[in-house]
Amino acid sequence: MNISPIKSKRDYERALSRIEHLMDAKLGTKTGDELDVLTTLVEAYEAKHHAIFPPDPTEAIKFKMDQLGMTRKDLEAMLGGRGRVSEILSGKRGLSLEMIRRLHRTLRIPLESLIGTAA
Repeated sequence: MNISPIKSKRDYERALSRIEHLMDAKLGTKTGDELDVLTTLVEAYEAKHHAIFPPDPTEAIKFKMDQLGMTRKDLEAMLGGRGRVSEILSGKRGLSLEMIRRLHRTLRIPLESLIGTAA
């Protein structure tokens, strides 16, 4: 087992290729340990260089509305009236903690996507 840190895209691609080769390795074996170490290194590299951030809360709400065929009026009970819905969807007002809870509970929008604008 010859493992070294992943410092470049080339190192990353080599590690991915080796992981692909080792995918059927059994746990507790040398190749299984190598696979475990390489996947840990790749995950760390990806977290640093290919981070995926949650969407903007307003975009998350609009996306869920589109998925469910909802209108702005459908949000009024959760967010507090037409004016407030308009302010939130236009980005002029952030979400309160109670709004976040209602949106998460009712529409199943992930908390990570809603927390960005908590008041």
